[in-house]
Amino acid sequence: MNASGVEILTADLSTDQLHAALQDPALASMNFLNEVASRFPEAISLAAGRPSEEFFDVDDLPRYLKIFCDYLAAETGADEDGIRRTLFQYGRTKGVIHELLARNLVCDEGIDVDPESIVVTVGCQEAMFLVLRALRRDERDVALTVSPGYVGLAGAARLVDMPLWPVRENEDGVDLDHLVEQIEAARAAGKRPRAFYLVPDFANPSGASLDLEARRRLLAIAAEHDLLILEDNPYGLFQAEDGRRLPTLKALDTSRRVVYLGSLAKTCFPGARVGFVVADQRVSGDGGSTLFADELSKIKSMLTVNTSPLAQAVAGGKLLEHGCSLVKANDRETRLYSRNMRLLLEGMSRRFPRGGDHQVSWNTPGGGFFVVVTVPFLADDTALEYGAGKYGVLWTPMSHFYDGRGGENQLRLSVSVVSPDEMEAGLDRLAMLIADLSGKENLRSSHRF
Repeated sequence: MNASGVEILTADLSTDQLHAALQDPALASMNFLNEVASRFPEAISLAAGRPSEEFFDVDDLPRYLKIFCDYLAAETGADEDGIRRTLFQYGRTKGVIHELLARNLVCDEGIDVDPESIVVTVGCQEAMFLVLRALRRDERDVALTVSPGYVGLAGAARLVDMPLWPVRENEDGVDLDHLVEQIEAARAAGKRPRAFYLVPDFANPSGASLDLEARRRLLAIAAEHDLLILEDNPYGLFQAEDGRRLPTLKALDTSRRVVYLGSLAKTCFPGARVGFVVADQRVSGDGGSTLFADELSKIKSMLTVNTSPLAQAVAGGKLLEHGCSLVKANDRETRLYSRNMRLLLEGMSRRFPRGGDHQVSWNTPGGGFFVVVTVPFLADDTALEYGAGKYGVLWTPMSHFYDGRGGENQLRLSVSVVSPDEMEAGLDRLAMLIADLSGKENLRSSHRF
């Protein structure tokens, strides 16, 4: 009732009136982990997959912006009005740094593509959404993804109603025999497998990578089964010490099977929210032939209109300052992540020596941010909160990266945002938590707090 005694009908909603994806655990996962971190600000985080902040410098930003403006004047012939318009106006839907990204791909990855096949997106997350939305024509269409896998891909798939068929991960990165089985099973069920998503270099969450032979076989499978490959490559530059970078799937691709998903979040800075997609496949129709990138830009124009030209300009300036090589731009960061990975692996070996009765094991990635640890207890959200509150250490339950059951006795550690001292202290705290929880039969009742 209001002051006049008239009943007010509010426009409140119930969950059954909203899209079903909003009840999916994949969409709540990131928010939950961030909420735990915010409640325990003094905890050492071995959970966050953010890039290191050690080399962030606010003074870099105006310099990058000026470098980009100078590029517009010198290389594109833009006058003062044109430069101002590029920075301040909405701008081109497919982006304003597509030429620079094309140079980067040639320089760092040996990928030579038409700049018009590149769409600059609001982070790689938008790139995933655009591609899945375009490929989801009707209820028969499905996508395949490595399991465990990145929750952002799972969330995007839910939002476009694209069912995901999981493909097992193994010590070689992907169980390619299982991929073929899942493709055939989907077709037998009347479905159309459209694409297979994976991170072939230092995957999130597992840190696993495909060797060269597996990459070539995967491309052959995609050709044989008429499948697109969605290659996500946020960590590929961060090879560990003395390692040799393998060619990306896109660099090996000779038949335009690979849609390449790129991000500048880890290699420039996530605050810019700049990602991109290379979609050089041809799309034929009544109106002739277009690039898949042009079709994606239609969706983008209705979703985010364009990617911030100011953010693109700053990222473009960083690219230009390093000759469009992100390998050169990230020399310090690569050495830092490699050092931290070594410290984490050595620290785990000291605390849990081989041959002990601790029942703790872990993998040894050749680079990237992440290590997966297997423990003799239920490493779930309750255990995470318990460890954060009692021991002051954060990690990520691997169960968040499975669609359904999986990873119940595993946790993911990240090396990217801790100093050597924090690494040592964090591993000490983790060891105490593991000692505390190991051997308890009913963890859900025993580690309440």
